[in-house]
Amino acid sequence: MEELCRAMRREQDALGIRDIPTSAYYGIQTARAMENFPVSGRAVNPNLIRSLVTVKKAAALTHLKLKTYPAEIASAIVQACDDIQAGNYLEQFTVDALQGGAGTSTNMNVNEVLANRAIELLGGVLGDYTLVHPLDHVNCCQSTNDVYPTALRIAAIGLVRRLSEAFASLQETLQEKELEFADVLKLGRTELMDALPMTAGQGFGAYAKAVARDRWRLYKAEERLREINIGGTAIGTGMNAPAKYTFYMTDLLQDLTGYGLARSEFPMDPTQNMDVFVEVSGLLKAASVNLLKLSGDLRLLASGPAGGLGELKLPAVQAGSSIMPGKVNPVMAEMTGLAAMRVIANDTAVTLAAAGGQLELNAFMPLIAESLLESLEILDHAVRLFEERCVRGILVHAERCNELLENSAVLAAAFIGHIGYEMSTEVAKRASREGKPVRQVLLESRLLPVEQIDQILNLNQITKPGVPGK
Repeated sequence: MEELCRAMRREQDALGIRDIPTSAYYGIQTARAMENFPVSGRAVNPNLIRSLVTVKKAAALTHLKLKTYPAEIASAIVQACDDIQAGNYLEQFTVDALQGGAGTSTNMNVNEVLANRAIELLGGVLGDYTLVHPLDHVNCCQSTNDVYPTALRIAAIGLVRRLSEAFASLQETLQEKELEFADVLKLGRTELMDALPMTAGQGFGAYAKAVARDRWRLYKAEERLREINIGGTAIGTGMNAPAKYTFYMTDLLQDLTGYGLARSEFPMDPTQNMDVFVEVSGLLKAASVNLLKLSGDLRLLASGPAGGLGELKLPAVQAGSSIMPGKVNPVMAEMTGLAAMRVIANDTAVTLAAAGGQLELNAFMPLIAESLLESLEILDHAVRLFEERCVRGILVHAERCNELLENSAVLAAAFIGHIGYEMSTEVAKRASREGKPVRQVLLESRLLPVEQIDQILNLNQITKPGVPGK
């Protein structure tokens, strides 16, 4: 017991006293949050922690300029921030991602870790807040309510940029496939039934267009995230934050992040209204819808290989069964689909949390942060892996595509402009009934000369606008 007591230090707050591990860089506020919120088992997203630390560094540098408190304290806090940004002490951020209090527990976790590291740098003992105080120094002129939304915007911008790059790369790969398979004729399908002929390349071109829209929407989404409410403190009025502090903070955050951040002209708005995050999440949902459709199409077109469509071959990346020898599953397309589903589900969480805000603050910001940042991360990882381990290696079975097209009666549609709809319908029916290609039925019926039939069925005729052969 005596040994245990020596391994603990005692801290006090307005609610009373708590024993804290002597070696811990967090303090009593974090300890209480750990007791209150053992919910998900997941720590706060590291991107948010890093962004909060960036805000704290900007604040310390600002106070160094303003001489708010002794320079050695500000310098020690800056060094503590740099230590964490270098990847140290990350295990000290122990609060659960799902927490009450609008993110106060996360903010205090950061404040306490930075204060204790600064204390250590100044030669003090962890927990001796007479040297560096989590609130009087690290959190000086701040509130969770302006620090947390600002940090969330910074974290989201970085991830949006990465995701936009991932979609750009996927778009380019799909465009390469469009060119690679431009001369492979295949059967188009509507409502899963045979439709007009197309090229395999045209299919990939349509996917590329959808992804291009997602890329552009995400690129533009950053503009909405740039407006920050730092300096607004608790409700956006700016109490306890001098005007010089706010302007210095904005400039320093621009320098530290490299982002075009701008101070809100009405900080009360971004303090209480979370619609910007709903907008970004909605764009992620739209992108996920396209990914879910694309990955599903690839799985369908590659189905079989003997018992399905078998028009595409997706790269084999792992064995598909523990009981069926030789089976290979489209796991990369499946992974992409389930990642898209998760993002769509997260969008619902962001929407409900944003709508749940009341009056001058939204208490559910931690759920918004956890859901939005997770969506950005998993979508980025999924898109990059999908492109690298699936889309780049896709092959088209031209013979299978031709076989399915030739055995379909849809080619009769190409002759409507020459023999009319009714006669084309009869040709299609006969082809289906007798199991013959449309071309053979037309030749046997002598409805058109051989040369004209071949001209109409030319690749460049039946996959382009206009009436084939005219």
